[in-house]
Amino acid sequence: MTTYNTKGTCSRAINYEVADGVVTKCEFVGGCPGNTQGVAKLVVGRKVAEVVSLLKGIQCRNGTSCPDQLARALESEIAGKEIIP
Repeated sequence: MTTYNTKGTCSRAINYEVADGVVTKCEFVGGCPGNTQGVAKLVVGRKVAEVVSLLKGIQCRNGTSCPDQLARALESEIAGKEIIP
C-alpha cells in the first residue's frame, strides 16, 4: 500500500494500491467520510489514466480537492513508468 500525504484538503492522506495500471485499493484518511468513501469505491477497478482524467482539477478549496489529490497521487505513482491507458 502506498501512502500519499495530501495538501490543502480535509483528508490527511490517501492509501492506495495499483497493479498493472489499475487501482486495486483506495482509502482516504480523514476528510468527509461519505464523499471520500464514495470516491474510493468508484476508483477501484479503473485504470489509473482514467481516474486521473476524471478527477484531476476538481476544486473544493485551496485550489484542490480530495479527488484532485488522488489524481495527483496517481500521477506521481506513474511518473517515469509506462502505463498503457
